[in-house]
Amino acid sequence: MSDYDFDLFVIGGGSGGVRAGRMAAALGKRVAVAEERYMGGTCVNVGCVPKKLFSYAAHYAEEFDDAAGFGWNVGPRTFDWPTLVANKNKEIERLNGIYQRLLDNAGATVFHGHASLVDAHTVKVGDAQHTAERILVATGGWPFVPEFPGSEHAISSNEVFFLERLPERVLVVGGGYIAVEFAGIFNGLGCTTTQAYRGPLFLRGFDDDARTFLADEMRKKGVDLRFDCDVASIEKRVDAYHVTFQSGETLECDLVMYATGRKPLVDGLGLDALGVETNWAGAIVVDDNYRTNVDSIYAIGDVTDRVNLTPVALAEGMALVWHLYRDHERPVDYDYIPSAVFSQPNLATVGYTEAEAGEHFGELVIYRSTFTPLKHTLSGNDEKTLMKLVVDKASDRVVGAHMVGPDAGETIQGLAIAMKAGATKALFDSTIGIHPTSAEEWVTMREPVR
Repeated sequence: MSDYDFDLFVIGGGSGGVRAGRMAAALGKRVAVAEERYMGGTCVNVGCVPKKLFSYAAHYAEEFDDAAGFGWNVGPRTFDWPTLVANKNKEIERLNGIYQRLLDNAGATVFHGHASLVDAHTVKVGDAQHTAERILVATGGWPFVPEFPGSEHAISSNEVFFLERLPERVLVVGGGYIAVEFAGIFNGLGCTTTQAYRGPLFLRGFDDDARTFLADEMRKKGVDLRFDCDVASIEKRVDAYHVTFQSGETLECDLVMYATGRKPLVDGLGLDALGVETNWAGAIVVDDNYRTNVDSIYAIGDVTDRVNLTPVALAEGMALVWHLYRDHERPVDYDYIPSAVFSQPNLATVGYTEAEAGEHFGELVIYRSTFTPLKHTLSGNDEKTLMKLVVDKASDRVVGAHMVGPDAGETIQGLAIAMKAGATKALFDSTIGIHPTSAEEWVTMREPVR
């Protein structure tokens, strides 16, 4: 046994930190985990989980309307925002308890408080100091709101989950997945919703066909999308916010939500004093084994600003524990990581966009299908679905799959397995589809569009 208090000290009780901490503890290591806010991190408390619960809630209004075509007479209906928030809070509290018990049952020591680095082997929590052979930083990220006249009147995604009342008119600023998701949520819950983004089209980095298709569907549902549009100032008036855009246009609303990116949460950690290297964005720089330039200090998850997804942080936590405390390596494979945007309708993707694939593989064959799902032949809903496959012509391998439509994430997960295994378009074609489903379109697209 070493002279240190702990073998591993984890700063951050989010998904990645808890996974690393409990797995190391399960292997008999002396582990401590420090968390100053809430167990489970961003995803559980102010991210993926509550956001998807809100997304479900927002979709019910459309479901009620769709039901009429199937013979259901849905009477007068109202929505109660406080009920949704209260029920969401109960579920989050339950998950907080699960994360705490996972660590307790594994034998880890949990500190509730702000942790900072004193030296390469010492962590301070409150007034107490603890030594550790290795220290893992897994503090995640934090919403970023730029400074401009009136920026103090804007909220971020952290605060939106705890609003006391649902606003009637909302401006969502940003073009990433959080902005797109909340524009759909507010619109679905009955708010007059505007989304402003400074670029020509939101969801930069996703496939262009999917981005354009989703924008058209969101506009059909009533979201006022304004591209090449940026806020110049926000002025608080008696009963509303007066927003002025760079173009000179103005907008009156009851809430301004900024979702313009997140930054690695490194403030107050003491990284500078120890000389831990960070990049231009403040992210901790690590090698292939998540070690920083200080040999005893490691970092995983969003604080490294590489692939900012909860399952990736979980995988990195596992990989680190295997690297440090097991006999062989289990490195994370960052190729073909699926992801979903819980927009209205959902967008999901795995692999390369068409543009990326063109640069990486050369000649491509593109398959694309847009159609009305069977459900909407009776519902009367004008929503369409898009499915797209990107194929490397030389190998016939499917290297990209993109979908906009109901439950897109559920569908893409299965394709991710096939694509990780190197599935070819011929293999897709030889697979029998499930009829009648939207998913069968993946195996019936025969004619390339280009």
